[in-house]
Amino acid sequence: MLRTRHRTPVFLNQLVGCSLRLWCPASTHAGTEGKRAADTFRRAARGKFFQALPQLRNPFVEDTFVQSYLKRTMPDEVRQEVFADLESFGARICDEIDSLGRQAEESPPYLRPYNGWGQRIDDLVISPAWHKLHSISASERLVAIAYQRKHQQWSRLHQMIKLYLFSPSSGLYSCPLAMTDGAAKLIKGTGDQFLLQRPYMHLTSDDPKHFWTSGQWMTERGGGSDVAGGTDTVAIPQSDGTYNLHGYKWFTSAAASNMAFTLARVVDKNGLVTDGTKGLSLFYVETRKDDGSYNNLEIQCLKNKLGTRQLPTAELLLDGTCARLVGEQGRGVPGISPMLTITRLHNSIAAVAGMRRFLQLSRDYSTKRMAFGSFLADHPLHMQTLARMEVEARGCTLFTLEMCRLLGLDDCGMASPTDAHLLRLLMPVLKLYTAKQAMGVASEALESFGGQGYIEDTGLPTLFRDTQVLPIWEGTTNILSLDVLRVLQKSNLEALQSFVSCVKSRISNTRQLERKGLLPSSVALGDKVDRVVSFVSSEAHQQSVSFMEAAARDLSYSLAHIFIGALLLEHAISPSAMPQDVAVATRWCTRPLPLGEKSHYLPSEHTMDLVMVMDGRGLDKRAND
Repeated sequence: MLRTRHRTPVFLNQLVGCSLRLWCPASTHAGTEGKRAADTFRRAARGKFFQALPQLRNPFVEDTFVQSYLKRTMPDEVRQEVFADLESFGARICDEIDSLGRQAEESPPYLRPYNGWGQRIDDLVISPAWHKLHSISASERLVAIAYQRKHQQWSRLHQMIKLYLFSPSSGLYSCPLAMTDGAAKLIKGTGDQFLLQRPYMHLTSDDPKHFWTSGQWMTERGGGSDVAGGTDTVAIPQSDGTYNLHGYKWFTSAAASNMAFTLARVVDKNGLVTDGTKGLSLFYVETRKDDGSYNNLEIQCLKNKLGTRQLPTAELLLDGTCARLVGEQGRGVPGISPMLTITRLHNSIAAVAGMRRFLQLSRDYSTKRMAFGSFLADHPLHMQTLARMEVEARGCTLFTLEMCRLLGLDDCGMASPTDAHLLRLLMPVLKLYTAKQAMGVASEALESFGGQGYIEDTGLPTLFRDTQVLPIWEGTTNILSLDVLRVLQKSNLEALQSFVSCVKSRISNTRQLERKGLLPSSVALGDKVDRVVSFVSSEAHQQSVSFMEAAARDLSYSLAHIFIGALLLEHAISPSAMPQDVAVATRWCTRPLPLGEKSHYLPSEHTMDLVMVMDGRGLDKRAND
């Protein structure tokens, strides 16, 4: 046998419990030191170091940026009362609500279709935490604030900031609240006395025993965003003036809600329905009858989703479901539009709230985690990364808060024609932009925790997964970009003129801009405005529909970029602005405009896109091959 000098074999001698004992004829001193090191990891002693956790502190108290916006825009007497409520609610989030949201994630809803005797019961089992969040939502007036209107037009802003604090800890109860808010806004605009006296009073109640939530049943198998082409549900008129609905709703979030608004096609006396948008009518549905049984509907299954697992999302079979027609027959899409406006704003609230929560935890972690001898907060590259996320979060938050302010004016009948144009043009822009940017921030933030960001028990992956739904809910990025084009076209570019007027008025104070060193940023932003106007009103006006469709996404991003830049510049020159506000505005305005040159959107580019994507598959193959 070949032996090697100066090498002593080390081998397993004895295994006792969890202690691995090795025999090695080394020096006595080395053996003693090794034993001391090993003792650190014996049995329950798993080592001396344990990483301090990132801590959630009062999200309102720590959000100085939102506070500064309110100080700048809200009257003093209103702000004092609103601040007190938000600070108190922020404390409740840390002390109670955040834990309930985590419990809702860990105990997701499930369906018991049948009882032990084979009877169909469709028992939707929901965690106690979810029920508690329902009660909190009512008592904290998370919907009611906007409709009780104690502070007139400022009530909407108050409500939305409270939801902003609530959203990341809500266990996705923020979803039914969004549809509930949208349903209340819809009903308020109809003037329908039955709806105002029954569901509206429940939807806007601050009593947990009387508070209702609403669903929004639009998606069917044949179409998500293509409501006109994908809605097959029919409504059969009854002798008492009601309708029986028959159809299959493919995606019904908040399936435990008390009521819903939905779309269906009315069957005429010849048994025929009208296709397309003109054939869609809006209906009010209560999910249960007076005796507590389901209103002729069955829960077929609950969706197994990537995220939002706390939220019961179901497939529903409507089999003679009793419903009431809302508004005129054939006016279903315009009728449900107010609800979509509100839910899209809620989507943006969730987006900016998620960004802020991730940043709050990331910055706290940076003061507790050491790497290479220093805290993460002392590493310039790490702080640069978080600062870039902060710029994005502040820009998106300011955009969202400003839209909340405009909606408050609209609620109280105080919106000017310019305000109305901005609401219609920018609400889809807001939703599409904040949702996409939230995903980028969430991904970067998860990375800032290193491997711990990927560990389920930290709760961070839940925040990440629940962010991914935001670009999909309430219209995808491309669908909303096309909606922006429709607004521009239907308004004969008046909406664009209102946009330009608003932006230029906010960056017109050249003296203050120059004093803060922001005049170059303002000039650069003005040049971008001119470029967008030129693109839309001259070059694009001469092009085909396909040209404008290809440009729609970049155009929408550009509108967001410009409007946020104007808001940040306005904020940075206010008397209470801090140096970091100037830095955020400067960094934002130096970004390039997303809109490309005219040549980027020509039909030849579309042809090449198609060839590039379908390379290897063939252009002539379709879904049925």
